[in-house]
Amino acid sequence: MTHTDPFLALSAATGRFSYGSPRAVTLAADARRALFLRSTGPTDPVERLWSFDLTTRQEHLVADPLALAPGRTGAVADLPPVERRLRERIRVWAPGIGSFAATADLATAVFTLDGRLFRCDTATGSCTELPVAGPAFDPRPSADGALVAYVADDALHLTSGGRLSPADGARWGVAEFAAAEELGRSRGHWWSPDGSAVLAARVDESAVPLRHFADPAHPEREPESFAYPQAGGPNADVQLWVLRLSGDRTRLRWDDAEFPYLLAADWEGDGEILLTVADRLQQRVLLLSADPATGVTRELSRTEDEFWVDPLPGTPLRLPDGRVLTSADTPAARGLALDGKALTDERLQVRRVVGPWHGGLLVEAGDGDPADQQVFLLDPDGGAPERLTEGPGVHTVAAHGEGVLLLVSASLDGVRRELVGPGGARTAFPDLSAELPYRPEPLLRRATEHGLPSAVLYPRGHVAGNRLPVLLDVYGGPGFQAVANEPRRWQLKQWWADQGFAVVTVDNRGTPFVSPEFTRAIFRRFSQVAIDDQVAALQALGAEHPDLDLTRVGVRGWSYGGYFAALAVLRRPDVFHVASAGAPPTDFRLYDTAYTERYLGLPQDNPQGYEADCLLADAPSLRRPLLLIHGLADDNVHPSHSLLLSQALNRAGRPHAVLPLPGVSHMLPDGELERVAAVELAFLRENLGLRQELGTTPST
Repeated sequence: MTHTDPFLALSAATGRFSYGSPRAVTLAADARRALFLRSTGPTDPVERLWSFDLTTRQEHLVADPLALAPGRTGAVADLPPVERRLRERIRVWAPGIGSFAATADLATAVFTLDGRLFRCDTATGSCTELPVAGPAFDPRPSADGALVAYVADDALHLTSGGRLSPADGARWGVAEFAAAEELGRSRGHWWSPDGSAVLAARVDESAVPLRHFADPAHPEREPESFAYPQAGGPNADVQLWVLRLSGDRTRLRWDDAEFPYLLAADWEGDGEILLTVADRLQQRVLLLSADPATGVTRELSRTEDEFWVDPLPGTPLRLPDGRVLTSADTPAARGLALDGKALTDERLQVRRVVGPWHGGLLVEAGDGDPADQQVFLLDPDGGAPERLTEGPGVHTVAAHGEGVLLLVSASLDGVRRELVGPGGARTAFPDLSAELPYRPEPLLRRATEHGLPSAVLYPRGHVAGNRLPVLLDVYGGPGFQAVANEPRRWQLKQWWADQGFAVVTVDNRGTPFVSPEFTRAIFRRFSQVAIDDQVAALQALGAEHPDLDLTRVGVRGWSYGGYFAALAVLRRPDVFHVASAGAPPTDFRLYDTAYTERYLGLPQDNPQGYEADCLLADAPSLRRPLLLIHGLADDNVHPSHSLLLSQALNRAGRPHAVLPLPGVSHMLPDGELERVAAVELAFLRENLGLRQELGTTPST
């Protein structure tokens, strides 16, 4: 399908305005040089490896996939299945070099292309293909760059050294599904500093049920299968082993029956390993120190919560002086503690600990309006926090080193990437992405007695008094904030508004960054709080904005947002008149363990909560138009979720529409999102009484 709408065409051509943006920025140990991934411009999707000299401000190309592998398509189908699934887990979908690893001085970098392994001298740009035992995945160089560890056929190998892991039927050196998708750990092996050993995860998935995928558009292709941990069922058995190049092996021992989730691991020098583990319901998180020689572990810190220990990236963290930094939540604030003593107060909502810097701790935190995020330097001895960023927007640290920060400041005026050096000197970091077509102006406010972050976005040039149908563009689930002063998330919403809608977005209770109490309101049941809050916010916003026609309300969303969209028309047809539900998890008993059980507990312990959140029994009550959309290659929310709801609707005699997307995963890459948006628009317009054809409203 060719996009006839100018905005959709531009969004598809620029990868949603991401092509040409630098990512995976890595600073050398001396902070004089950076490596990063970026394409050559705003319409080039192929990511290459670049080097940037922080002193001369000059960049040069290190590795070009088109030169290293002529004729390569970059198609997802060309990737080894394990790499394809990891890209899905970490939400990387641009072709080219998906990730790289480098020595601390950045002299040597390694990466894979379609299972082929390359090592590059980053100073000269000379790249060599290394022989591998099979399609290679996740290569990592030793500290001196002499050896490379990589995974092939679920075994850990060394270049020039053969197989390192035993042939025992387990998967070695990889992160299992739960770790990569839900727990923030996407790797499974780590070199010791002296290069004499590799710390490796051993993953036994023999007890985990399989999910199967077949492409109906290509019946000649064999289906794929992979282990998927389903709520209430078995997880992968994950162990950590020290594999020495000499052939000796040592298993790290902790109570993995009580604490089965491995959240993080790495070496802290040749004589110590630090690892973070959690219990199944994630109500207890331990930081452990392990002796690599004996495998004996000892507890350094314990974080507990009666609801769940909400993941706070960067914690727990042991500081150079030995003190341990942990999350320390109160009902009103996400905070930090050092050795159990509060380090922050309720003025800050800490969102990420970046790490030690200049004798302090770099953190990203909310400071007032949850739509904004600032960067602070905390004094570990309790002095007043120093704010390093100013103005509304979402400010993040993309990389940091000795005396250097790479700050990304995203506000409604645009996105800036700046290197901040000694004395505060600022230099732009190379960014070749397309200019954002809209300067959106969402009207932000806190709605209802719960202070729900909310926004209303009108068509550009809207004339007061012209009543508009409402489109609730929603996510609503744990872990994602929709209402923020960040311009990229408003681009598509502004396009929707320009098609003749008043677009409303609300972060109901259960979403992050307002307060722990706000987030935990969905404990043991998703649906009721979300629907109650979204309806109350719509009514409050309708009272303030007379141009919102609440007799014509559509709702659209993806993933949890798709779940909410279907939920809305099934249970509140008095409020919602049409829904487009993308990739909805219609029955959380069929979703994964780590995410679902964190919030709902085990199905066998909370059967009423799971049943209340399941949509299948609601099928007979459908009396509003519903469009179900699902990628048939979605290995996160399996397409069976939509098909089961469609089956229930058919059996109940309830008309509905289904849009299957053969070969498409959960991410909607390569212009698929824009193609889907065009279909959604036609469906919503038809069912809300808007007959205007796609492309007749100016969009840029």
